Amino acid sequence: MPETKSSPHTHTDTSTEADTLAASAIASSTSQEIYDVVVVGAGPIGLATAIGLRKRGIKNILVIDQTRAFRQIGQTLDLLPNGLQSLKYLDPNAYEEVKQTGLGLLNPKQSNGQKTLESTPERQSPKISPQWIYKNLQGQIIQSIPLSFDDWFKDYGEGRVSIPWYNLQTTLRQLLPEDRVKANHRCINVVNEPEKGCVRIDCVGDTQIETNPYAYWTDGQKHNHTQPQDSDISPQELVTKSIRAKLIVAADGINSTVRRLLYTDTQYHDFARPEYSGFAAIFCREITEVPKELFTKLEEDFLQGSSLVTITNDEITGNSICINNIRIILYSRPTGELGYIIHLALPLDSLQGKSESSLIDLALQELEKAGFPDPLKQLVRLSPPAKMQQRPYYIHHATTSDSLQVSNPTDLNTKANPAKISPAWSVGRIVLVGDAAHGMPPFLAQGANQGFEDALIVTTLITKIAEDNNWDNLQAIAKAFEKYEHLRRPLMAYVQEATLKRSPHSSDTELQEFSQQVYRRNFDQIIEAL
Repeated sequence: MPETKSSPHTHTDTSTEADTLAASAIASSTSQEIYDVVVVGAGPIGLATAIGLRKRGIKNILVIDQTRAFRQIGQTLDLLPNGLQSLKYLDPNAYEEVKQTGLGLLNPKQSNGQKTLESTPERQSPKISPQWIYKNLQGQIIQSIPLSFDDWFKDYGEGRVSIPWYNLQTTLRQLLPEDRVKANHRCINVVNEPEKGCVRIDCVGDTQIETNPYAYWTDGQKHNHTQPQDSDISPQELVTKSIRAKLIVAADGINSTVRRLLYTDTQYHDFARPEYSGFAAIFCREITEVPKELFTKLEEDFLQGSSLVTITNDEITGNSICINNIRIILYSRPTGELGYIIHLALPLDSLQGKSESSLIDLALQELEKAGFPDPLKQLVRLSPPAKMQQRPYYIHHATTSDSLQVSNPTDLNTKANPAKISPAWSVGRIVLVGDAAHGMPPFLAQGANQGFEDALIVTTLITKIAEDNNWDNLQAIAKAFEKYEHLRRPLMAYVQEATLKRSPHSSDTELQEFSQQVYRRNFDQIIEAL
């Protein structure tokens, strides 16, 4: 999507010829309407923000997204107590719709009596609670996490719901009027227009949308192009448009164009794009030809009747777990195929440009070094090269110390050492939320959940701006977004630290602290403080 400059925001992304042509043609299709809020990004976080704003009476809004059509892409998300509570505060109806959709699709049988696709006679027993099991290399259980809504609700006052990304997006999208969500609007520029009291977003409807190199899963990206690459639509036929808004909420993901526009050509240019986290995934979704003897061995040693298990070389010493580098998520599909995802620490250059067969060799080499048992290595050797994929995990670091010392969040040219000071999450009328602000690897399933928390805070603060009719009060807007950042950034730094450690569960004390800080937070107090 977009890219901006400092205060005047007069920077155009000229990364492609089509973009340049589109930018030059935009004036002919510019609308004079000024929305109160435009949300860039129609993923779950952007849609939840729009739903929350409408629930609070701010209906002159628009959500735009670069995708040409909403398709079934993305992975399954775990919505945990903090994310579900945020969604409930944003709109109780949205919470119920998402909860029921998720419980009806993927989750174990719950107290509401719903039977799910994964239900088995064993799982339907009220005495057996499904668990996500972590095992060591000898197949011994070192940790187990309950999967049912009810277990989480009992422990944290709110449940847990697994839901495919597309189903979550669709459920939320259907709660907004159809004309409030626009696909095929790829943002290429953001321009401040102080004389009109707004920001202008220049968009293009493009058939050659750039693949997002920072997205978690490449199979989703295969469908992220809006049309086949050999489309015969010429740049002269591109649809171009400008949209104006008093406020812009950038929820356009870890590869946020809005973020790039804000930070490129400023002292914060190093923060314009995410950096490699040091971790990656190598995975094969489906292995159909597994010898019966190997299948039996994997079942007896690791799966043991479960469809999913994580095998790790973490070690237990006393009451603590020493977190090592490699984890394999091994799973069995209902149709009998096996698949795996290997999470491991790797230099980025060891992944780049690798063929599918060399990914198998790399995975085997790392498993061998870490002492993983032969059955798991045999399974990896059986991986069809055509189905091998890799994904580096990226991050926008949320540092807590120096980053909050910028006195004026509307001034990107604040004199400071850019090596120490992270940029603000807002510039003037524009604010970053979710992965656009603090994207991170998915190890603790907090990406979407923290994004929903952002949506709740930003929605609450924008509602206050509207109630006080401060749409034209730049000082009030800056103060509101500064409050959002001061509230959210320290928690995000904590969550990111736990994520990069790969577990908050290295001791009972750390587990209790993480649960208290993340799952058991008092949202009534947070909203009241705002």
